Amino acid sequence: MNKNWKTVDRWGIKEFTLLLLLEFVGVIGGIKFGLKPLYEQWFQNELYAGTLIGLTIAVVLTLGVYFIALRPKSLAWREVGVTPFAKKDWKMIALFSIMVMISAVILVSAMSYIGGTWENSKTESLKQDVTFWTVFLGFVSAAIISPIYEELFYRGFLYRWIRTRMGVTGGLLISALIFTMAHIPAYSVMPVNFVSGILFALAYERTNSIWPSVIIHGSTNGMMVLLASLS
Repeated sequence: MNKNWKTVDRWGIKEFTLLLLLEFVGVIGGIKFGLKPLYEQWFQNELYAGTLIGLTIAVVLTLGVYFIALRPKSLAWREVGVTPFAKKDWKMIALFSIMVMISAVILVSAMSYIGGTWENSKTESLKQDVTFWTVFLGFVSAAIISPIYEELFYRGFLYRWIRTRMGVTGGLLISALIFTMAHIPAYSVMPVNFVSGILFALAYERTNSIWPSVIIHGSTNGMMVLLASLS
């Protein structure tokens, strides 16, 4: 990644608008609310349907970043943070992972007092049929598939685009807000998503790579799946 990635990029409002439309119209409207019921009808299982939905979204958003932001400008994947990170960053990864977990516990506990729950349909389905296969499938979906495409899209492209125009604070807050809104209708975990979104973006800011945020995101998501399977 070039040294000026935090202040300059080759994208304009066109790429930003198209990718937001892809997320909020294509993914949320078309896939989450349109395609998901069809998957559920096919599989008769929330976990299987949810996993396939996640994979579908991963393909759509990854291709969206490539065909809208990268290919037209002849840019490589390193422009959205797909670059190595330094060994010293592992300390920060461990610290941020703990911070995400602690904040999640605190916020989920607070939301439970007003009737909220952190569980989604996939988690509920997993708890009803805990086997090696269902836990494995839930873990792969939450700890590998989701973190990779979400960090690529929300931090690699979105955070960078906002950061070059509004600075670090604007980038952190606005990208985290968009990340949170994209998780509708999981309203009860929105505070967790917002705080996590800030920490994921901060990890990208400090390391110049999306891989630390992928690891933090994946490890905390994976821990939640394991805890759900044991509860």
